[in-house]
Amino acid sequence: MRSYRRNLEPNRAERTDDVDTKVEILRRALREGNHELALGVASSIKDGLAGERMLYADPGPADVLSTDWRPLADLPQTWAEWAAGWALCQCLRVSEPIGQARQAEPVDLLVGLPFDQVLSPGRELRVARIDSDGPGINGPREVTSQVYGELRRGENWLVRLVFGADVPTSGESLFLIFCGNPAAEFPDYPSRIQVRGEEADLEIETPDYVAKLCGQNGQLESLTPKWHTGGMQLGSHGNGHGEPPNIDWAHDYMSVGPFQKMRVTNWAECPNFEVVRGPLCTIVRRFGFPHSPAHPLFTPSRLFMDLSYTFYAGVPYFMKNGHMEVTRDFCTLVARDDEWYFGGRPFDSTLWMDEEGHVHEGKPPDDKTDRVWGVGFFHGESRDSMFAIYLDHRLDGPAGPGPEGTSPAQLYHHVDITVDHSKPGSGPHAAVWCRPMLRDNAWLQTGAHLVQRNAYLLAPYPEREGATGLQLLRERLLRPVEVKVDERPAEALEDLSGGGRLSRQDVQPLARIGERPSDWPRKQALWEAMKDVIDDQYSEKNASLVDLGYIYDVRTRGNDVRVIMTMPHRGRPKYEFLARPLRSRLEQVPDVGSVVVEFTWEPAWTPNRLTDVGRHKMGLADESSDD
Repeated sequence: MRSYRRNLEPNRAERTDDVDTKVEILRRALREGNHELALGVASSIKDGLAGERMLYADPGPADVLSTDWRPLADLPQTWAEWAAGWALCQCLRVSEPIGQARQAEPVDLLVGLPFDQVLSPGRELRVARIDSDGPGINGPREVTSQVYGELRRGENWLVRLVFGADVPTSGESLFLIFCGNPAAEFPDYPSRIQVRGEEADLEIETPDYVAKLCGQNGQLESLTPKWHTGGMQLGSHGNGHGEPPNIDWAHDYMSVGPFQKMRVTNWAECPNFEVVRGPLCTIVRRFGFPHSPAHPLFTPSRLFMDLSYTFYAGVPYFMKNGHMEVTRDFCTLVARDDEWYFGGRPFDSTLWMDEEGHVHEGKPPDDKTDRVWGVGFFHGESRDSMFAIYLDHRLDGPAGPGPEGTSPAQLYHHVDITVDHSKPGSGPHAAVWCRPMLRDNAWLQTGAHLVQRNAYLLAPYPEREGATGLQLLRERLLRPVEVKVDERPAEALEDLSGGGRLSRQDVQPLARIGERPSDWPRKQALWEAMKDVIDDQYSEKNASLVDLGYIYDVRTRGNDVRVIMTMPHRGRPKYEFLARPLRSRLEQVPDVGSVVVEFTWEPAWTPNRLTDVGRHKMGLADESSDD
């Protein structure tokens, strides 16, 4: 009987219900007027889509292919000895294209890795810069890196790899990347970016500023520059229009009439929210449809909005990317994709940037108001400033005439700016800029996309060199360093090494204690022991914590063992349910002293962490026999 029951659900398709099936249930519930069932299945549709996205979403073409890797033996002998423990490597050539030296410029690559040689990209991927102080004086030195967005696609991993690149003017720097060390542990890099809080209620601190996000909708609530000795804080210092008082008010659009503004600031909570944390950057992403002031009386799903902030540890600016997609034809009186509000009048002067990148003080003249590619404020005495550089701003996809009374959608690079914003019955009380990129009853057609990429610099604006500094920053952001896989043969790398000598004797090897080749046999015994511990919620499948991907890291120091584990979702927060048998099993391994099991939700578990055995047991691969 038990075998028969298992065979009723031999694979994932039978163990879950696909989105199409759930949509049919939703349609039936609505026809029958069963709104409670409809709400329940709508929530289940969202869960199902989240799973499909984890397993099948296409991250795009890789910058480094899984076939690009070369064996460690291709490196000069002393370099290979320095990286002992890793099996694969590759050389990246990072060049500077416009004659401006780069310091800690963020490089973010999509990297492919062979699944059969890499157990955990987050633990195993490492980056080293090849230092060169003169002829014959060359050697690798590890640099801080960050891995996020791990996906398994077929027989490959696809992950995002971030590191900071120092590149000389019109020159190049060489970097080595490594993977394939099963003994590797999550590197504990020192970080210059700190993140405090949970969910959307975050405070991100960098060496240059502290950014506070609104816990309700994830918008920027305040910015505090750390270079300011007077305790300056940029905030709205008001109550908004019933929404939380943010300084970032975009994105929104106004219906024809105008009847109402559909705003992301009206979200009672973020409909979809993701955070990437690490030693080099924090990425906060939110996406969904904006809400009406009278939500849920009006819930149009016409303009999908996907917004993200990226805060970096080593540069004074942060980024905001926006992508809006039209999901059905409609007309909007006006739409805005960049609006900032600073209460208390912290600035007294305005700045703007033309399409050639030149910065001007004051407001743009009438013949330039629709061609503004940067905007900001500064204070004439303190020189405090906030400036936005518009790097990308476009409308893609179908555009044409609509019904009478509408106009074909046209994207405007227009910005309204004032340091004396006021409302009827009150005096000036804020500095505001606003970019209405659509106007005049614009007719938007299904499939159109509005794209933006902005950089925001919170820094002093020097009287003599301030404009030049902004122009140079824009040039660097528009022309970042260029990264190419170095396909030169091993002999050429030997020449780079100055005859194979590692000149600096003080360079620490890539492998830390616990990661060396001699450490793997003991660690392998620990990993094998943990395969005996199962999640009894899948008892008939005998699915171990290792094969389910719950174990993130194993660290050994002498006879002491520390394990970092997670749970598959926040509906199961009681990890001790599994930690107790895990601890007990590890204590049975010879020469093991203390065992500590720690828990983390970061990064969140996904089905991409399943091993081949785990995929088989969960029905993600064909099952030829009963387990």
